[in-house]
Amino acid sequence: MSTQTTGQPEVRNTKQRRAVAGALRSLDDFISTQNLHRRLHDEGQSVSLATTYRILQSMADTGEVDVLRNAEGEAIYRRCEAEHHHHHLVCRSCGAAVELEAPAIERWADDTASEHGFTNVDHTVEITGICGNCARESR
Repeated sequence: MSTQTTGQPEVRNTKQRRAVAGALRSLDDFISTQNLHRRLHDEGQSVSLATTYRILQSMADTGEVDVLRNAEGEAIYRRCEAEHHHHHLVCRSCGAAVELEAPAIERWADDTASEHGFTNVDHTVEITGICGNCARESR
């Protein structure tokens, strides 16, 4: 497999990849692969479900999309707005997400890994709760 100068695998800019990226750009919240595939199909795009899964995984690998797990454990995706490492605060009710900068978590992760002799550490932090809008609606 060829690589770009960044060391990342080369990504082919196919019609299907452009369709998936375009659909993600039109969304504000996270979406499951099946719901994204349904949306693409409804828009007349010819992208199979298997291809949609592969493209989303590739986009996750290259950092183009954020990936979270919903309450059922299903992977959900959203176009990544931040170009650097970040975390999320996610509403358990509506799925709204906020990208967070968390330098204290970065220090804690590095210190914890170091204490246990780990190097080349990666981590994901996802904080869940009920957003203000959903809390107001439930009153």
